[in-house]
Amino acid sequence: MASLQLPSRRVVNLIGVAICAVLMGFALYSQYVDGLEPCPLCAFQRIAMCAVGFVLLVAAVHGPGHVGGRIYGVLAGLCAIGGIVVAGRHVWLQSLPPDQVPACGPGLGYILDTFPLGEALKQVFAGSGECAKVDWTFLGQSMPFWVLVWFVILGVVAVWNGWRRVPR
Repeated sequence: MASLQLPSRRVVNLIGVAICAVLMGFALYSQYVDGLEPCPLCAFQRIAMCAVGFVLLVAAVHGPGHVGGRIYGVLAGLCAIGGIVVAGRHVWLQSLPPDQVPACGPGLGYILDTFPLGEALKQVFAGSGECAKVDWTFLGQSMPFWVLVWFVILGVVAVWNGWRRVPR
């Protein structure tokens, strides 16, 4: 009986890169074709998704050994955790009753230009009314919810892929 052979670490990393690229492509399509302007939390989710994709791309190009695979897996996992935190906060804001939603604040560009980085991040994570607005749904769930799901999947797979033993 033939044993199941899993794809190489490089192939799994390239699949992760492709998923990140498709998700970013959809985000840009939603913005520029459908007219859905990203809120500050959306912008940070995009940064985290690009970071996950970048780490996976570097890992795929590098094709590291066992220790390097673990390092890349942990780095991609940490980027995914950052995305999970931001997307989780976004989903939480969207679940608030209307009377508890924070007031709308200034745009991300203004916040980053006007305030020191620490204060800007504090304001972004505090959220605003625009972050609580649900413009798009799929199967009854908002875009930040699906981004959260993908961060969990990508993070788990990246760590698993980095830590698994592969034959030389």
